[in-house]
Amino acid sequence: MSTLSRTGLAPYAQVKQYLKDRLAAGDWAPGVLMPSEAELVARFGVSRMTVNRALKELQNEGLIERVQGVGTFAAQLHKVSATLTLRNLQDEIAERGHRHEAIVHLQEPEPAGAALAAQLGLHEGDTVFHSLIVHLENGVPLQCEDRYVNPACAPHYLAQDFQHTTPTQYLFEVTALWRAQYSIEAGHATAQEARLLNLAATDACLIMVRRTFTRDAAITLARLVHPGRLYQLTGQFAP
Repeated sequence: MSTLSRTGLAPYAQVKQYLKDRLAAGDWAPGVLMPSEAELVARFGVSRMTVNRALKELQNEGLIERVQGVGTFAAQLHKVSATLTLRNLQDEIAERGHRHEAIVHLQEPEPAGAALAAQLGLHEGDTVFHSLIVHLENGVPLQCEDRYVNPACAPHYLAQDFQHTTPTQYLFEVTALWRAQYSIEAGHATAQEARLLNLAATDACLIMVRRTFTRDAAITLARLVHPGRLYQLTGQFAP
């Protein structure tokens, strides 16, 4: 029998963290049946109510799926991705009742320089897929998306029509997203980005650089530039 040993954490939180750690380590693949409530009660020597609370919170975070009368399953990877707050810009614009358009300025293969290759876990000179797309909301430029993609993760990336779908949506569909890294800062666009977004060189922008990964490889590196006056970063906190 395992015992609870994380001091400072309530019993349900310790059970939750144990399961979360094992999910992160890949001990249960997406869709795999996890230990039952009864097994967890016996393993940790806690009440069923304690285990149920831990499982309920993991379910609310999108990390597990619970089927009444069947059991608890590791979430499919697209559910895990939702906990990373990666959203498709096209969906966000549609939810506001507005029109999304995309202008594709570049979509081609090219050799990776040393710095880019290191970011994607490739060798210098290896082929990467490069796209440069401006997204518009009701005809107004909202985001300049400069993206590099690891061909091993999305071999048909260059064949997609990104005027009708987005790279984010396509990569959600064809890759096994596991984790992401973000860097967000206020700054100025490059000369090219300013031109594409119809900005002055001194206009403030919100700049996000994001890498996403499968369990085994980097999928993509994207630089997302938004006019500061059109972008708001929001969130919620509940103790």
